[in-house]
Parts: sequence; C-alpha cells; structure tokens
Amino acid sequence: MTEMSAAALRGAVDLSALRNRPAAPAPGAPAPVEGGPIPLIVDVTDATFGQVLELSQSVPVVVDLWAEWCGPCKQLSPVLEKVVNELAGRVVLAKVDVDANPQLAQSFRAQSIPMVVALVAGQPVPLFTGAVPEEQVREVFAQLLQLAAQHGVTGTIPVGEAEPGDTAEAEAPPLPPLHQAAFDAIEQGDYAAAIEAYEAALAENPHDEDARAGLGQVRLLHRTQGLDLNAVRAAAAAAPGDIDAQFAVADLDLAGGHVADAFERLLDLFTAVPADDQGRVRERLVELFGLVGDADGRVVTARRRLASLLF
Repeated sequence: MTEMSAAALRGAVDLSALRNRPAAPAPGAPAPVEGGPIPLIVDVTDATFGQVLELSQSVPVVVDLWAEWCGPCKQLSPVLEKVVNELAGRVVLAKVDVDANPQLAQSFRAQSIPMVVALVAGQPVPLFTGAVPEEQVREVFAQLLQLAAQHGVTGTIPVGEAEPGDTAEAEAPPLPPLHQAAFDAIEQGDYAAAIEAYEAALAENPHDEDARAGLGQVRLLHRTQGLDLNAVRAAAAAAPGDIDAQFAVADLDLAGGHVADAFERLLDLFTAVPADDQGRVRERLVELFGLVGDADGRVVTARRRLASLLF
C-alpha cells in the first residue's frame, strides 16, 4: 500500500458479526478494553473484538493478524510495537492470533499472514501483508493518521495509563554481532544479507538455536519475496512434477497460514518424484517442520506420514 484515501473505508470486510455494543464512550475518551486502563498494545479475541471496534471510533486501531509458527510475523511484530509506542497513544495495536481466533481470520479474509489492517471509526482499512521494513511501517502509519483525521478520529490514549513494557526493548541485552547484523538486514529488506549473517553465526556455533530458527524464517521470507500467489499456483498446476514450482506453493501456503496444505503438498510430491529427488523434498519438509515447531499437531501428523513413506 502506497497511498490511502477515504474510499478505503468503504468496507470490503464485514465485521458486523463481531461487534459487541457496550455503552458508547464520551467524545474523545476511548472506552476501556476489558474493563481496565487502555494499553497501547492489546491481545484481542473473537469474543472481545467488538470492544476494539468501539475504540476505533476515538483512536485508530492497527490490527496485526499473526500466528506463533509464522516466521515473518515474528519479524514484523516488534517493528509494529516499536512504532506504536513511539506514537505515544495516537494509535492502538490489536494483536490477533489467527489460530486461536478463526472467526476474526475469516472476517478479515486473511489469505496470508502477517496481515495488517487498520480500523477507523469501525471500518477496516487494508494496510499491508507480509513483513515490511520499519521505514515503510512508519510511512503507512503516517498515512493512517491523516486518513483518520479526515474522519474525525483524532483521540489519544493517555500514555500514563498504558500498560508497562514500553522500555522492554531498551532494557534487553544487546544481540550478538552476527544476530544484530541479520536483524538490521531484515529491517532493510535485505534477506540475502540476513541469511549470510545467520549462516556465519551457525558456522561459529553450530548449537546456536536462535540463529538456526532465524535462518529458517528469513529463508522463507527470501523465497516468498515478490511472489504472486495466483501465478505460482498456476505454474504448479501446469507442472505437477516440477519440484521448484511445488516448493513455491508450499512456501506461500505456510506463510499464509495454510500449514496442513503445505505439508500435504510436499508429502504428495515426495511420493511422486524419483527416488533421487526424494531427499530434496524431505529436506524442505524438515525445514518447514522447524518453522512451525515440533509440538504443533500438524507437524506431528505430517512427520508420522513422512516416516511411513520412508520406512
């Protein structure tokens, strides 16, 4: 998204089913979320989202749709939180775990995550999808504030009432040099440089699990950067035996939250390719398993099927 206009408020997303209707707040005074002081960053659910809709009558609300297994989400969320804190109450960030809140994911038509949408006066405004650099987040938020002002949404959350935690990032210990280099490269959108930094960290310490996790996440970002979902799906459908084409769809499925679909595609591919190519498919599956996490039920199921195919 490069420019927003008032037309963005003509709702392509229907959130009416999620609207609870508590008493309206006084002008310029946002209603409390879940009964207490209003935090700048709040986790919301299918059940509590109506309160966030009401809050957006007074202050713009940015909705971050994410999931625990989603590597790009983990790259983007700290950037969103940093920018929201810097805006000092002019914007509220509402975080939605799409796995735990399927009704919200469906209402926002979240085809891929991370997906970031704003609410202005109860109406959704699409912002962007995928992990984007901090500079772009700042530009989008500046446009959002301008759009909100056009619709009279100019309230501010008293920062003194916000939940503590704003200084957590400043108090955190510094990252190791190669990890910091990778993080800086990710913020600049230079995923190749981030991969090099994480690979160097693993060369120094093969047991660096943080570097291993970061490497898997940024490799997925790098592979999916700039891909068009429809074009990728069409290519895969036209060439079912093309390993790279099937890998691309699986990557986009995983990044978009369709984890089981990604695993099923690669497991079917494993059975279809020659034996000499099966090792490559297995390696990609194992890499995606690591991104989602061994405790996830979808990983457990897919591992079981892979084991049956291997043995």
